[in-house]
Amino acid sequence: MNISSRQKVLIVDDEPDIRELLEITLGRMKLDTQSARDVSEARSWLAQEPFDLCLTDMRLPDGTGLELVQHIQQRHPQVPVAMITAYGSLETAISALKAGAFDFLTKPVDLTRLRELVTSALLLPASSSQPPSIDNRLLGDSLPMRGLRKHIDKLARSQAPVYISGESGSGKELVAKLIHEQGPRASGPFVPVNCGAIPSELMESEFFGHRKGSFTGAIEDKPGLFQAANGGTLFLDEVADLPLAMQVKLLRAIQEKAIRSIGGQQEVVVDVRILCATHKDLDAEVAAERFRQDLYYRLNVIELRVPPLRERRDDIECLASNVLKRLAANSGLPAAKLHPQALDTLKSYRFPGNVRELENMLERAYTLCENKQIQASDLRLSESSCAVEPGAPDLAHIDNLENYLENVERKLILQALEETRWNRTAAAQRLNLSFRSMRYRLKKLGLD
Repeated sequence: MNISSRQKVLIVDDEPDIRELLEITLGRMKLDTQSARDVSEARSWLAQEPFDLCLTDMRLPDGTGLELVQHIQQRHPQVPVAMITAYGSLETAISALKAGAFDFLTKPVDLTRLRELVTSALLLPASSSQPPSIDNRLLGDSLPMRGLRKHIDKLARSQAPVYISGESGSGKELVAKLIHEQGPRASGPFVPVNCGAIPSELMESEFFGHRKGSFTGAIEDKPGLFQAANGGTLFLDEVADLPLAMQVKLLRAIQEKAIRSIGGQQEVVVDVRILCATHKDLDAEVAAERFRQDLYYRLNVIELRVPPLRERRDDIECLASNVLKRLAANSGLPAAKLHPQALDTLKSYRFPGNVRELENMLERAYTLCENKQIQASDLRLSESSCAVEPGAPDLAHIDNLENYLENVERKLILQALEETRWNRTAAAQRLNLSFRSMRYRLKKLGLD
């Protein structure tokens, strides 16, 4: 998107000095502006003409900027909104991000930061234009996957930190990459790092870099992961494995948007969006004091749950077909086919390793099968390793009672929603629940 095409920004603030400062700064960026003093005037302008961005103060004479964010999300979702908050109002900023704000600024407004934010926001693609590549990699048409795509599209239009939760092998890094590629940072680097794979003694150097001679073996300057991801996205996989000492330094880097390399004399400003993931329960890690609560709140502004494969068994056939085609292309041999009995076996298996386990299983079966047809026996799964029918659970295959019951609850609610065409009131009645209870369960299970 070309910023010089006179795009228009709506400025909402009741202080004339602030409005004038923003108007002058944006005018120098060759942007048109329109100002409003309160929520009602802003709504009026939004109804009259299109805008490419909205900058709003939090405290307004007739309401709050948060109300305006929610209004724009409902009526004008294509317009990114940035919140201007008082210095130190982190909770306010987080509330705005959760409501759908693109990003936030603190007062007094840093003009360099303002220009960076505006430039980034105006590079956002239209919300309706979803790149076709997402369907080529994030396979499956089940309800959980459709919901996941919808959330990815929404989160890509924000700069909020996202905590991607999910089991090992479920595709958390792919989800992070898709959030990056659909957002305004797509032209910048995507830098994934497995926090559990870095030795603790090298961690600070890996993240922040070091200067030549700063320690034995530092024979030259080396940039860190934050510098490598500057202008793009840093994906912290298995973030729960960070030692506490490193968590403190990471928190400061995120708060200050600046880092200091080992042996460096000055801090260097970095512009990085943080996405993180872990297969561990971060709430439990915080409760056990293995993960800092203040860092948890910084990283977990928005949580995105990636469903395990056992919650989307209808996608297994599509996933298996794609894997077998890829194996055939890599080997230069004809593609193998799944015998119907083999497909039934896969659909009844619990897949503790999720998509990654499915890929490994099919690769082994592809090598072992005869006449390019994979039989159930080629999968090397014993009957005891497959999921049992509902109503007769095998205790040997219930890893965690709470998770098991949650999965049953999710399945029944999804079934009720499908049967009522996602009419929540009707689905609640079918399950003999109050609407309030239904809404709570949808939120708890990540289905809202």
